[in-house]
Amino acid sequence: MTKLPVILAITGASGAVYGVRLLEVLATHHVPTWLMISSHGWRLLAEECGIKDDRELKSATGGEWASVRVFDDKDRGAAPASGSARSTGMVVCPCSMGTVAAIAHGTSRSLIERAADVVLKERRTLVLVPRETPLSLVHLRNLTLATEAGAIVLPAAPGFYHKPKQVTDLVDFVVQRTLDHLGLEIELVKRWEGK
Repeated sequence: MTKLPVILAITGASGAVYGVRLLEVLATHHVPTWLMISSHGWRLLAEECGIKDDRELKSATGGEWASVRVFDDKDRGAAPASGSARSTGMVVCPCSMGTVAAIAHGTSRSLIERAADVVLKERRTLVLVPRETPLSLVHLRNLTLATEAGAIVLPAAPGFYHKPKQVTDLVDFVVQRTLDHLGLEIELVKRWEGK
């Protein structure tokens, strides 16, 4: 496993369960993780997962946070805001279309947006996991701009070839693809082997 941290941001797109599961996998595998949650991310965590604060999030993700460091999204001077603070890369999961727009246009109004800006400028891996449907032309253009800047757009669109039997199987499919793009050797789901 890498010793450099993975930056994980949870924003206000529906699909908070993806961020919770990703955090659980990172924490239980002791991957150093820098966690940031936007105010709208907290709202979705409460509405979709019944998680209202750090204590409940820690409990929902296995309770082992020795490798997790939490940052306030309002603190634009925190470590993830600087290119000199090295990281493996960053994932925004789920990623709201507002966050995509801010990243695509480099507005850096919050720590999440600034951290993503830094990851792009330092040519590190940035994975955006949007869960919006349908996509407007504005969304598509912003996703294109983010991709052109170096981001990986990984929609929360699970496959079905692994024959999922429950919702967690679908969530794990997306989380597995995210882990793969971060270069982490963690196996959650059966991979396609061809016929």
